[in-house]
Amino acid sequence: MLGTMLGVGSFVAVLGLTASAGGQIDKRFTEIAATEVTVADIGVVGAADKAMSFPGDASDRVEAINGVVHAGRWWQVPLEDPTVSSALGLDSDSGDIQILAMDPSTIDATRPVLGLGRTFDAFHVGRHEKVALLGSVAAANLGITRLDGNPAVFIDGTPFTVLGIVDSNARMPELLFGVVIPAETALDLYGPPTEQRAGMLIETRVGAASVVADQVPLALRPNAPDLFQVTAAPEPKALQTKVGGDLDVLFLALASISLVIGAIGIANTTLVAVLERTHEIGLRRSLGAQPRHIAVQFLSESTVLGLLGGMIGAAVGIVVVVIAAVVQGWTPLLQTWAVAPAPAVGALIGLLAGAYPALRAARIEPVEALRR
Repeated sequence: MLGTMLGVGSFVAVLGLTASAGGQIDKRFTEIAATEVTVADIGVVGAADKAMSFPGDASDRVEAINGVVHAGRWWQVPLEDPTVSSALGLDSDSGDIQILAMDPSTIDATRPVLGLGRTFDAFHVGRHEKVALLGSVAAANLGITRLDGNPAVFIDGTPFTVLGIVDSNARMPELLFGVVIPAETALDLYGPPTEQRAGMLIETRVGAASVVADQVPLALRPNAPDLFQVTAAPEPKALQTKVGGDLDVLFLALASISLVIGAIGIANTTLVAVLERTHEIGLRRSLGAQPRHIAVQFLSESTVLGLLGGMIGAAVGIVVVVIAAVVQGWTPLLQTWAVAPAPAVGALIGLLAGAYPALRAARIEPVEALRR
């Protein structure tokens, strides 16, 4: 009975826990990924734009799409072995610090947390100002920890006034290792990207990512949407189904092993009972009991054991689901079809497990049994 209880309880608990966990995936599915769309430049449209397919007003075009919060271009500035240094004399090569060109809305889309200062805006972009935003790692490497003296960084000797330092951000960890300058300033000084193509980062409202992703290529270049590769996060429902299926396969396999162990336990216990009660069987046979009566007796006993194990296991499984959900702060989910058949499953296991011992008991002859 204990073995059946563990097996049935495992089934009920597994089904309940996977359903409850699956219900949390929509909540656990990170909002950052669910509201992020990326666009990669994968083609050219002519000699004038051979280095970058994004139009100059790409941010405005995409931000006009319903559901878009922020959208902006970015790329790595095409410099070979640049030297980045500060007024303190500290410098670093391009292997340590990346030089990134970004639109102001790109920085907003990363959800930056500023340790000091501010980001550049449309005013700096419109005037093609030589200003920069530092990531916290790059600032530390350059020895810049304060902004009250209007510190500057020098890129191949060209000074850029540091406006702010980013401590962290939600979407682009590489920003923390870089020096970020306005995209228009980068185009003036260093030209468009060459080997590493430009990209676009888009932040959307929750639930709008897939719709926005379908509209972005046409919004950027209605005449050549194939120049862009758009990537949006997968739908949470699809992810929930996949994760739930993986959990079901894994844990149901473990529960099946528990049920098999329980069945073997019932069969073993019933067989031992047959051996220990040989005299009882012989006495019943001598008083007129038929082999089928003996078989029914032991099958009934094993079935009742399985039924009780199934009932107790179902109750234990429900308690486990509720306790686990409370501890995790989840909403417990348990389908009726996962609990209602549990006692019947236990009874069936008991019936099957008791079949061989019952058959063996039915074959015992009364004379042979009474001689033992």
